[in-house]
Amino acid sequence: MPRPRKLRFVQGRPIVDAFIPNRMPPWGKEEVILPIEGLEAVKLNDFQGLDQETAARMMNVSRQTFGRILAEARAIVADALVMGKILRIEGGHFDMPPRGRGRHRRGWSGGF
Repeated sequence: MPRPRKLRFVQGRPIVDAFIPNRMPPWGKEEVILPIEGLEAVKLNDFQGLDQETAARMMNVSRQTFGRILAEARAIVADALVMGKILRIEGGHFDMPPRGRGRHRRGWSGGF
């Protein structure tokens, strides 16, 4: 029996929930889903320039798990960009770290 998956910490909800190409490819409209923790990994490593060790601590996962999340997220983004697919940002297995009085919100597969 596999170990239960640990919730990954994200700092907040995404600003937008989808990117849509301005022209659809000739083979039709397709879409891919980027989990919210995947977006957080790309944001921390590629946008903010944090090393994987620091970013992994912020997300409350091991460095190896962070590397896997990041690689999967980059593959999804590359597929959407190269193939002209709609990129939806939703779902995942995440939690927002407690702020102040221990209040936090949980996320799960199935969207917002």
